[in-house]
Formats: sequence, structure tokens, C-alpha cells
Amino acid sequence: MRAAVYSSVGSPDVIEVREVDKPEPGQSETRIKVQAAALNPVDMGNWGGVFPPPPEGSTYGLGWDIAGIVDAVGPGVLWEPGQPVIALSRAVTGMNRAQAEYAVVSSAAIAHAPAGIDAVHAATIPLNGLTAAQSVENLGLRAGQTVLVTGAEGAVGGYAVQLARRRGLVVIASDLSADGQFATTVAGADDYVPGGGDVVGAVRALRPEGVDAVLDTAMLGQALIGAIADGGTFVTTRLDALPQAERGIRVRLTQVGADASMLTTLSDMAASGELALRVAETYPLEEAAKAHKRLAAGGLRGRIVLTVE
Repeated sequence: MRAAVYSSVGSPDVIEVREVDKPEPGQSETRIKVQAAALNPVDMGNWGGVFPPPPEGSTYGLGWDIAGIVDAVGPGVLWEPGQPVIALSRAVTGMNRAQAEYAVVSSAAIAHAPAGIDAVHAATIPLNGLTAAQSVENLGLRAGQTVLVTGAEGAVGGYAVQLARRRGLVVIASDLSADGQFATTVAGADDYVPGGGDVVGAVRALRPEGVDAVLDTAMLGQALIGAIADGGTFVTTRLDALPQAERGIRVRLTQVGADASMLTTLSDMAASGELALRVAETYPLEEAAKAHKRLAAGGLRGRIVLTVE
């Protein structure tokens, strides 16, 4: 089968599409014929050298997000060949990854594909959707409480705004755009604070007592701690963006994990139109290196998705 792989690290130029062995499903595993695989910033950590490189003479694959068709199953699996699914390929490194013709994943990481949604858009759900959903859970807030979501017009932040509103939270969104049109009009934020300036001051102008929590997907970290009320909660998705705790504020890190039940809920929301899915650009698998170069250039709203024929 064909797969996007890298044998050294540095730039997207190290990525190539090669013929590799088709993976076989083991106990409680499912092999998926991939139709679409989204690219994410974490992928840059692979070919960029943030994560351990492949041992000399070997290659690693790429990608977390899968939309495709069940192709084969191992013992103890209830999925059947031919079923359309979405899935999270959780391994940080290794050969069996999402950006390939076939991928094997744990059956605990799979959900049915959203009805009426094409594979390209469905492929944007697993990693970013689960990260957002698990981060909203980590807030520990009740309906009516207030959260500031940074990076609210990005992939994780955009999903987080929608999921927080669904739970009845009051959402103040923040990002670098001047008007926050997506965050407010599409995602449903109650208020918007443009980033790049005094975000804490702007939030305190709206909520003099401070917000109950911050969900920081923009990696602003310590700069936001002043927006939180005493005893509130700070949640981030990056270890290097954890602030120093103060005033009784709880600091929590979201480390995304497979969750078939939560992924099923996200799929159902997308199918019913409750979850806005955004695709910036598509590339065929053969142009994986070009797609990763575009990812590294930044400036996108929505995900780049590789299509697999």
C-alpha cells in the first residue's frame, strides 16, 4: 500500500510517499481503508524533529485523523467490513499512521461516520473534536458559568466554543481576527475579544469579577491568568503553555485520548448540523509533502485534508 512516510527530520521535504506493507488487525483492532486524512500542527512535530526520529534505516508514518471504510477486523471486534467510520490514530510515532491507504486502529478509537457528510469534512473531526470535547470536560463548569476560549477561530478552539455553548456555558471568544465572525456567528460565542492586545483587560471589562475558566488553545499561558476569577480553572492542550497557579486557580492539561462514545457524539452532532466542519484545502496523498509545506506556512482557517483514491 502507499503511505506518507519520513526517514529523517528537518522540513516537509523529508516526506515521501512509498509502498509499504499493509498492516494487519490484531485483537480488538480494525483496519480501515482510508478515504481522507486531515493534517494537524502536531504532524509538524514528527517531520520537524520535536518527537524522536525514526531509527536509522527505517521510516515512520504520519497523521491522526481518519475517515474511511472498515476493511478488515481482528478478534473481538463488532465492526463489519464496508461500514463508513471515522477514527483517531493515537500513536505519536511509528509506521501505522493515518496518512496512508490503510490504517489499523483500536476499536475503542472508532465511531460511525456522520451521515450525509463527505469523508473529507468528516476527517477533520477526530483529533480536534476530541481535544476540544475533553478540554471542555476538564473545565468542570456548570451551565451558566463563563469561559474564555482563546484561538476560538481555529480548529480546536472553534469546536470548543460550539461544545461549550452546547453545555450551556457563557462563552467569551478570542482570536486574532478583528470581528470574530466565525466564533460568534457560526460557533455561537456570546462575546468576542480581539487578541493581540490587552485580552485580560477586555475580559475584565466584560466580567469585572473574572471568568470562571479559561480554555487556552492559543498557547498564551501565563498572560491569561489575570482573566480568571479566584478559585477558577485554566485548561490548556500544551504542556509548555501551563501557567503558574495562583489565587486558588486550578491548572489542568488536556492530553487527548481515544473515546469512542465521545467521538460518536461528535459524529452525530456533525450529521445534525450542530458542529461546523471546516476544510481549507485538499491534496491527493501523492502530494503529501506539498500539503505539509502548506500546513507549515500557516494562515489557514480549517484543516488541510489528504484524499486517498
